[in-house]
Amino acid sequence: MNAEHMDEALKTLGDGIAAALPGVVLRAGVAYGELNIVADAAHIVTVLTYLRDDPACLFVCPIDITAVDYPAREKRFDVVYHLLSPRHNTRVRVNVAVAEGASIASAVDVFPFANWYEREVWDMYGVYFTGHPDLRRILTDYGFEGHPLRKDFPMTGYVEVRYDDEQKRVVYEPVRLNQEYRNFDFLSPWEGDGDYQIPGDEKASGGARP
Repeated sequence: MNAEHMDEALKTLGDGIAAALPGVVLRAGVAYGELNIVADAAHIVTVLTYLRDDPACLFVCPIDITAVDYPAREKRFDVVYHLLSPRHNTRVRVNVAVAEGASIASAVDVFPFANWYEREVWDMYGVYFTGHPDLRRILTDYGFEGHPLRKDFPMTGYVEVRYDDEQKRVVYEPVRLNQEYRNFDFLSPWEGDGDYQIPGDEKASGGARP
């Protein structure tokens, strides 16, 4: 099947999914050879269950769950699900928008694999999954502050970790920067009297500098 026929088949599949879940699937389309579905976050379990069980879909192989941060948007986060149908050799991407501070139902009962991926999304972005059996950090330490893949997370973080020899344990302290930056480029042409020439530039001027 060539790319054009494949896109037509995916479009037909997307239209069928949207027709089967009116008001739940908000939009369906094809991009870069993959089916993309935008769904209502309140019905994500319904959508995932349909995609898993319907004979035309059979997306039984989950690939990934992740998130995207859009700080200026009213519903700040997109939670994104990637699924594969081995039977039909087809992929689908499901996007749902979630506001900051809002929650979304866990997909663990539909796809047990979602357990660790939802923990990762919670850890990195702070999106809360209701009904998750063990929602706790998975990539950062339990005492970590904030969610490091949010676009407003400071590059330095909020705390730093070190081992305290006196207390014989790991301690957390506010980040301390001894200096804002260090400039090791003592030959920078942007500083000084303006008459500095970078070594090697004399080749461009036709001879060595007097």
